[in-house]
Amino acid sequence: MTSKPAKISLQGVTKTFALGRDTFTALDDVSMDIADHEFVTVVGPSGCGKSTLMNILAGLEIPTAGRALVDGAPVSGPGPERGVIFQQYALFPWLTVRQNVEFGLRTTGVPRAERRARAEHFIELVGLERFADALPKTLSGGMRQRCAIARAYAVDPSILLMDEPFGALDALTRVKLQEQLLETWSRDKRTVLFITHDVDEAVFLANRVIVMAARPGRVYDVVEVDPAVERNEEFRLSPGFAALRNRVWHSVYHQEGRTATALAASPATT
Repeated sequence: MTSKPAKISLQGVTKTFALGRDTFTALDDVSMDIADHEFVTVVGPSGCGKSTLMNILAGLEIPTAGRALVDGAPVSGPGPERGVIFQQYALFPWLTVRQNVEFGLRTTGVPRAERRARAEHFIELVGLERFADALPKTLSGGMRQRCAIARAYAVDPSILLMDEPFGALDALTRVKLQEQLLETWSRDKRTVLFITHDVDEAVFLANRVIVMAARPGRVYDVVEVDPAVERNEEFRLSPGFAALRNRVWHSVYHQEGRTATALAASPATT
């Protein structure tokens, strides 16, 4: 029997960039498989290539060597099956919340009535129904990020690629959006690849935490998190969470005898 291909697969991916007369290797022979409906977080020190990895999967960068696959097909550019959410929201400031959420549907030719119905559904899902006619400048950071999430969900992607989407938010808003993201993921079971620099966030969200090593970026460690454990405040405060966090923290900041200070002092390229 032929096994089903991984939803996302990176096979020996290397990415180099020109740096004056020299080249800089952001990713070096990175391989990983992510199963359908899996929630995977990627964490690592500055310069480990997290954002480069995301851009390759989003189709915004081309690997120098190796290949990225989605459902067994090579990634050759952006695609509607991949919803991408960045840290800086990327909303159109002249469009309302509803118009921003409808934008991807309009560009793909979805009829107006269906477009409106789908936008209303996802605006309600993220709790912004009272602000559907508001412009982004009138919203808080958390509300703008919820709008970006609703827009990504509206085009019904099977994969969500999230690049530090909560990184600029205050701690309370961040926790609320983490819990909301897990609630919608548990309902819809999309495949999620979530980039973060926050170890606690990586452990709380994931079925599996992939720790990247820096310069050049490569897979350093993989930490499994029991998917049966309910993600709530009790889990955050449990000895099990602390043990997982400590392992991930050690893998991120004590790689090959290098200290966090030494890593932070190196030039950052993600």
